Amino acid sequence: MTFGDKVIDFYNNINQPIDVPADIKILNPFLNPAVSKVLKEFCHNYLSTKDKKVLIIGINPGRFGAGVTGIPFTDPIRLRTDLGIKNNFENKAELSSKFVYELIHKFGGVKCFYNQFYITSVCPLGFTHNNKNINYYDSKELQNSLKNYIVSSIKDHMNFGIDRSIAYSFGKGKNFKYLNDLNSKYGFFEKIIPLPHPRWVMQYRLKSKDKIIEEMVNCLNNP
Repeated sequence: MTFGDKVIDFYNNINQPIDVPADIKILNPFLNPAVSKVLKEFCHNYLSTKDKKVLIIGINPGRFGAGVTGIPFTDPIRLRTDLGIKNNFENKAELSSKFVYELIHKFGGVKCFYNQFYITSVCPLGFTHNNKNINYYDSKELQNSLKNYIVSSIKDHMNFGIDRSIAYSFGKGKNFKYLNDLNSKYGFFEKIIPLPHPRWVMQYRLKSKDKIIEEMVNCLNNP
């Protein structure tokens, strides 16, 4: 099986976490057959090698990006224009996706990037509260309920064909701390390097975006 085949198998058989707080809804795009079709095309086009890949690990899917398309940090617009995958999803842009594909093109383009890296999330499914995105760490009750689910998901990722010498965290704050704590206990990677989270850059450091992208490309090339 190729790396992409293993990704498809993971998401085709994904379970939803249990004991999530009652006021939080699970965002599971993989219940939509159109998402499974898109995921298959993406994996066959960009993840079809057996080479080991380095993980870049985000937080959890959002309702305008991976929560729609099933592909981390990829909104319907980037899915069509950057990956060449036709889709009928609502044509909404997502800030993090816009940033990530600028980063990908600066690195060398989609083929070059995905040949070396695979973007995923600490939690493979997303969450909403009062129709707004919520991160796994925004609620201590949610975070505690997800621990076994998250550990199991990361362990499954190790079977994709991962370069375990290094991983990157999208997010230098809570996401990095949580990942680092898990890594200290379970030894998934030799080291984890934090990168600025795409949404943080787009919301709070937009004027410095090009410089930050350049710094991130250098970090990906020279960990």
